[in-house]
Amino acid sequence: MSEKKTTPPGVEVYDLRSAIELLKTYDDEYIETNEPVDPAAELSGVYRYVGAGGTVMRPTRAGPAMVFNKVKGYDDVRVLIGLLASRQRVARLLGAPKEDLGHLLRNSVKHAIPPVVISNDNVPCQEVVHLATDPGFDLRTLLPAPTNTPEDAGPYFTMGMCYAADPETGEHDVTIHRLCVQGKDEISMYFVPGRHLDQFRIKAEEAGKALPITISIGVDPAIEIGACFEPPTTPLGYDELAIAGGLRGRAVELVKGVAVDALGIANAEIVIEGELVPNYRVQEDQHTHTGKAMPEFPGYTGEAKAAVPVIKVKAITHRKHPILQTCIGPSDEHTNLAGIPTEASILDMVERAMPGLVKNVHCPSPGTGKYVAVLQVGKRGPQDEGRHRQAALLAFSAFSELKHVFLVDDDVDIFDLSDVMWAMTTRYQGDVDTIFIPGVRCHPLDPSQDPAFSPSIADHGITCKTIYDCTVPYALKHNFQRSQFLEVDVTRFIPDFKM
Repeated sequence: MSEKKTTPPGVEVYDLRSAIELLKTYDDEYIETNEPVDPAAELSGVYRYVGAGGTVMRPTRAGPAMVFNKVKGYDDVRVLIGLLASRQRVARLLGAPKEDLGHLLRNSVKHAIPPVVISNDNVPCQEVVHLATDPGFDLRTLLPAPTNTPEDAGPYFTMGMCYAADPETGEHDVTIHRLCVQGKDEISMYFVPGRHLDQFRIKAEEAGKALPITISIGVDPAIEIGACFEPPTTPLGYDELAIAGGLRGRAVELVKGVAVDALGIANAEIVIEGELVPNYRVQEDQHTHTGKAMPEFPGYTGEAKAAVPVIKVKAITHRKHPILQTCIGPSDEHTNLAGIPTEASILDMVERAMPGLVKNVHCPSPGTGKYVAVLQVGKRGPQDEGRHRQAALLAFSAFSELKHVFLVDDDVDIFDLSDVMWAMTTRYQGDVDTIFIPGVRCHPLDPSQDPAFSPSIADHGITCKTIYDCTVPYALKHNFQRSQFLEVDVTRFIPDFKM
């Protein structure tokens, strides 16, 4: 499928500020306020109503990205929230129709462009430099890390691109992690088991060495989307910054740190440089003792971990008047960050195995971008009966954290969940169209995946994966034709009409 470009002529996105300028060309994508806001819970409390969406507690809605120009206690730093909390906005930022984003990202993987290292001369992210050795250095007074709720373990950086190298091979990886500010120069880092940066950290720790790392905040949104690809599409040692290069058609530029032997993203608003210290752990909520971390993507507040690794901060560099980017954990920002790369991964695996069968994939908001996928299949003849269920099995292989797959025909709009539910109502019988796959490892943040919830679950993080086949048997397709209406030019009657 070819992607139709939709970016306004003459507008090019290459960093966060150009992304904001693009959004300003639309009436409904960006707002800012000069009202002073407290980063401790108030900022997220505001955006919960304005545009968070996702699994956030109701009432919430899809809305514009928002910049707070005045943050209490911080004269020089602005905060942006919700940049990617709308699929339509992601589509505009990437220059493609929202229905084609999975195909666009799949194509970017196939045409990836590796990042390049540039000179430190006049690099945007190093316009201002604060070294940990400077008198009075304190990251807590330099950067307004928000808390999502009053119960959070502490202030969190939620949109930091964490970048480090394998200490044995030198291969790089970039991912987003839960980063809690623990002191003037310490940040705790929570790893879901299996994450690639954690493998790098473990290798360094076993050798008794610190792992140099950078955290780039406020970057081109193509980098943030590309960073969320997971295996098997991006195996250990695959640098996801190359996907962002493929999306933009040019390499992401990196720059050497001023205090550590690691690379940061040159056009970032803020770069935190540090080292993951070997054999050093802290209690995640050591300052609040709430027992809770922060709201996670399933819509529940995560448990504070008793012992998490620590980054010792060595320097903070940033642009003049920087913009700190953040998000609400369960917002639609997560749906898009996780879900669109998942769509691309499923499309790629199924297309390689069964070309032409799956037309499109959607990982919708209620499934958090990780747990639910809707596959649109086009049965071309009796030989495709049953192969569509094999496609669902491949989807589980493409993304191990997937819990439910819905199969629908190609006359169903997979981006309209009302249409998906219509297919489930009229094309699904629970006793013959439900396929259970019990006892499979999934994702530990789903609270229902626990022995206390069901005796069928052997251990926390194990689930029963399920396929819901809402497709019509090929032999019966003639009985399930949707009513056909006359094609008309609606603009004759409503001149400004838009679908």
